[in-house]
Amino acid sequence: MSSGFKNAFAALKQDLLAPEGPRISTMRNYRFAILPYPPEREFEVRRQARQLSDDLKVKHGWEILDVDLHACLMQRLRTRLREDERKSLVDSEHRFAARNNDPLRPLDRLRGPLSRLLEGEQGLAGDVIRQIGEFAERHPDRQDSTLIWIRRLGALYPFVRTSSLLRHLDGKTFQMPVVLLYPGEHIPPTGLSFMKELEPDRDYRPRIYSMLTESR
Repeated sequence: MSSGFKNAFAALKQDLLAPEGPRISTMRNYRFAILPYPPEREFEVRRQARQLSDDLKVKHGWEILDVDLHACLMQRLRTRLREDERKSLVDSEHRFAARNNDPLRPLDRLRGPLSRLLEGEQGLAGDVIRQIGEFAERHPDRQDSTLIWIRRLGALYPFVRTSSLLRHLDGKTFQMPVVLLYPGEHIPPTGLSFMKELEPDRDYRPRIYSMLTESR
């Protein structure tokens, strides 16, 4: 793992364990941070995040919530679409892919029906908000010793934009630190390109722990 990659996680850990409480953001009521990484380094990120979680739990007594967006996506597809509807979408994608050399075009064909199912406050954001709310009820008064990971974001490409997800989560995380593991490219100072494919979104409010972050 590169030194820049290690430095990003080291800086995050240092800020989480700050003596005055987690300081991953300058705003206490907006404790969001984003850790971007190249999509091809997904498994390295999982290992590093797991190591940080274990350290926080074992050595510092923290509570950890791991929100898996791929699991949220599959659960929503299973519960919100009938079996015949799911089969129809899959069959349609396979037929369209067989007629096209561009692998992204079949995904674009699915963008409409899946975006309507996943986008908005009643979409995946609502599922994440419910998980966080239930977790907060089980662990009251632990805002300064809790970490929420939001990961497996790549499963949502190209159906959901990260900026939209964060907008709906704003104000609904009970002031607990939330870190989004973001497969994509950091375009300094505040731009992010999802999966290094989409045009950069440059209006992110959360702090970005870039791979170029130096540990302090």
